[in-house]
Amino acid sequence: MARPRVPLLSRSRIRDTALEMIDRDGLPEVSMRKLAAELGVQAASLYGHFPNKEELFDDIATGIMSHVDTSAFDTENWDAALRAWARSYRKALVEHPNFVPYLAAGPGRRAENLRAADAVHGGLVSAGWPPRYATMIGAATRYLVMGSTVGSFAGGFADDIQVYRDRYPHLNQAHLLRAVADEIDNDSFELALTAFLTGLAATYTTVVGTN
Repeated sequence: MARPRVPLLSRSRIRDTALEMIDRDGLPEVSMRKLAAELGVQAASLYGHFPNKEELFDDIATGIMSHVDTSAFDTENWDAALRAWARSYRKALVEHPNFVPYLAAGPGRRAENLRAADAVHGGLVSAGWPPRYATMIGAATRYLVMGSTVGSFAGGFADDIQVYRDRYPHLNQAHLLRAVADEIDNDSFELALTAFLTGLAATYTTVVGTN
C-alpha cells in the first residue's frame, strides 16, 4: 500500500505547527483554517483532535508552562527559590513572545498554572510570608516575567545612527542595541529581578519580623 502523501495528523503535530505559526506570524493571524492549510489538510480534519481553537491554544499553553520549574521551593530559602522560579518562568516564555498575551489571560483556569501558583504560594507562606503578601509576590513576579518576554526592548531600536544622533542626543548609542539585544534584555531582567528581591528582603524583615 502506498504511503499517504500527507503525514497523519496527531495532537502533537497540530500543536507544534500552530506554535510555529504563532512564532512566525503572530497570535491574531492563526486560525483553524490557516492552520489546516499549513498542514495540507481540510479544517474539518483538525476538529477530531481539537474541538476549537481555544482548546488548541490551551494545550500549547500547558506544554509551555510544563517547563516552568518550581522545585526550588522545596529545597531553597524563599528568595533563592523565587529567583530560580522567575528565571525558569522567563526561559519557558522568552522563546515564544507572540504567545505571551494568551498566557497572560486566565491563568487561574489552567492546571499547569495552578500547579505553579500552588507551589509558589505554599513555599512563601511556609517561609513566613502572610498569605496576602504571598499572593502579591506571586503576582508581581509574574508581571516582571511577562513584561520581560512580551517583546524585546533593545531589539526595538533601529541600527541606523542617523535615526537618533541629531534629534535624540542622549540616545547616540542606541543604534548599537539591536546587535546585543538578547544580552541587554536578559541583563535588564536580571537587574529588575535583583532589585525586586532586594526590596522584598527588606519588606520580609518588617512584615514577618512583626508577627
